[in-house]
Amino acid sequence: MTFQKRAHKILELLEELGEVEIRQLAAEIGVSEVTVRRDLANMATNGLLYRTHGGAMKVSELIKPVSFVNKAAVNFKAKDAICKRVAEDINDGDIIFIDCGSTVFRLCQFIKNKKIKVITNSLPIVNELHGSAVTINLIGGEVDPIRQAVHGTMSLEHIGRYRASKAFLGVDGITAEGLYAGSEHEASNTLAMASQSDCTYMLCDAGKIGKTSYLKFNDLSLVDVLVTDYNGPEITAFQSKGISVYSVTH
Repeated sequence: MTFQKRAHKILELLEELGEVEIRQLAAEIGVSEVTVRRDLANMATNGLLYRTHGGAMKVSELIKPVSFVNKAAVNFKAKDAICKRVAEDINDGDIIFIDCGSTVFRLCQFIKNKKIKVITNSLPIVNELHGSAVTINLIGGEVDPIRQAVHGTMSLEHIGRYRASKAFLGVDGITAEGLYAGSEHEASNTLAMASQSDCTYMLCDAGKIGKTSYLKFNDLSLVDVLVTDYNGPEITAFQSKGISVYSVTH
């Protein structure tokens, strides 16, 4: 059976069931689990489905903003294009910070085969990378059940003990005046990770550009590289501040 026919069958099953496991797909289609995993990875890269730990979920099931996973699926094409570009800058042997943002979460699918160390406060990222080639360092502290992330004084102390070559972070808004977050917890973790990294990447889909939020927590000096699908006039302002801008299309 060709990949196209397998993909069609997978999408039919997702349409019917909403979510499926790899073992179930392998039995239904009559192929190995290895083949199913490869097919799901290809289809997720093309935005046809959402990869879960052990299977896949229908993308349309994720559009309602009721959970972290749902939020990660909003604007998924832009987020995947951003993360695919970012993954090109991640090399075997790198030590990187990844925060709990929904955009940065989608980086997982592009780095699973890289021999790197990931330091993160995101429980979904730990779950997604578990069993991959990636070594995971989960930041300690209090768990925020809504954000599914670890925050607090202990988490900042934990971050301060480590040094990374790169940090991949998100914000609720970015303008020429600075960076904005929805809470002090998120702002504190972003600042801590950036301060412990040689290079800070900010991953922002077009909806974050020019947007302000509850808390302005830093100016643009925190950012070394901005990766976005936005191509409007603010890009020139960011570049004038010394930020390298990676523009992506989807």
